[in-house]
Amino acid sequence: MTRKQALSQARQTLAENSIADASLEGELLLRHTLKISRVQLYLDLNRELSPGQEKTLRQLIKCRLKGEPSAYITGHREFHGLDFYVNPTVLIPRPESELLVEKAINLAQHRAIAAIAEIGTGCGAIAISLALNLPQTRIYATDISAPALKVAMRNARRHGVEDRICLLEGDMLAPLPEPVDLIIANLPYVREAELPPTGEPPLALNGGAEGLDKVYQFCHELSSKLHPRGSALLEIGQGQGEPVAALLGSLFPSARIEVTPDFSGIERVVSLLLTQG
Repeated sequence: MTRKQALSQARQTLAENSIADASLEGELLLRHTLKISRVQLYLDLNRELSPGQEKTLRQLIKCRLKGEPSAYITGHREFHGLDFYVNPTVLIPRPESELLVEKAINLAQHRAIAAIAEIGTGCGAIAISLALNLPQTRIYATDISAPALKVAMRNARRHGVEDRICLLEGDMLAPLPEPVDLIIANLPYVREAELPPTGEPPLALNGGAEGLDKVYQFCHELSSKLHPRGSALLEIGQGQGEPVAALLGSLFPSARIEVTPDFSGIERVVSLLLTQG
């Protein structure tokens, strides 16, 4: 079987089993089987797979059909142009979360930001992306999950920023040793009744009955760890912009609060900018 035939079969099998993005996922599984880049795959589509490679590809497709996400199968996920190791102890980074990184970088161009904290870092994708783009900034990253922090450290070492990110275990903002200039959070915001069967850790997804338990906790803890002229960026789910902005407005009456949609037009990031101490 050639690479071209294997790619076609993988895509067809996934599509017939209602796997979203079957074309891309088939390619990812084949590339993982062959340990090659996308360019290498398409430059040599007529090369034959070995019997062992064919067997491996079939096994990977079976895992995907059983519901295991491709990112866990391959151990990789791209985020903000970088490759990150992921496993079932961490949430798989989503493209929409790149908006947090972009807004943080933009803020750093207009405000003095010496220290940033990311709450609920998971695999470390956001913190590491910021460390690479803002090399003069001190970065803290917290997570309640010790296994998740091990994944984050592995990724920090891979990208050469392990000396610039301080990983802290604990709940929400409690582990932070000092107030910072910018706090970023991508917390669980899925309603408990709507949790998808993704195989991802429920701890990273379950936001309670209305999806806002951790989000509201974060809002109430902000004042204790945010500098008087600091900022906060919080990822939210669909329909959560108004209640979250209202709560922040009541807690920080003089602050500027904005809600930014993602590329799909869904309200995705709430920004809090303190204007006075």
